[in-house]
Amino acid sequence: MTHPALELIDTIYTGNGWKVRLLCGYLGVTLQRRSLSIVEGDLDTEAFRRINPWGQVPVLRTREGPWLAESAAILWYLARGTDFLPTAALAQAQVLQWLFFEQTQHMVNLAQPRLWVELRGTMKRDDPAVLAWRELGDKALACMEAHLQLQHYFVGDRPSIADVALFPYTCMAEQGGYDLQPYPSLRRWLERMQALEGYVPLL
Repeated sequence: MTHPALELIDTIYTGNGWKVRLLCGYLGVTLQRRSLSIVEGDLDTEAFRRINPWGQVPVLRTREGPWLAESAAILWYLARGTDFLPTAALAQAQVLQWLFFEQTQHMVNLAQPRLWVELRGTMKRDDPAVLAWRELGDKALACMEAHLQLQHYFVGDRPSIADVALFPYTCMAEQGGYDLQPYPSLRRWLERMQALEGYVPLL
């Protein structure tokens, strides 16, 4: 039985899609990529809704054939059986802990300022909404900084999909007006992630 190739559908600038490409780069996994345009309404077409009724990217066509949505689920799928997903029950739970943190406390507060200030240019860095996002985002970054003062990676002594998930929007935070200078351990972690073999830049 011939399995289909892994295929990623994303948009050019999405940090969530970058997570998937980043992990595939680290793992040396070949990935076909198809980038759509939000501006041109590609995510609202009937053809894309058949792939993902939620109308969101990224989505991955798995080796088994079905499409898989949600970046955290895709990372987990790709990392199984690799060093990027630990085998011990507690360590796996800690990875999940950081994946949930990234989605609920980290991503929205770092991604939204970047979207509206840098990519769409419809807000200023001192707009009230942007300031509110950054206040919450700085709390998330402070949690990450405190953790990284104790160890080099988020779970254990080597990178995992917890690091992969947290990397893109942290790396791009300054585009939304964040100042990363108060977070030296965080900045060193960013450098470590960029120095890993197989690192894939956003563009």
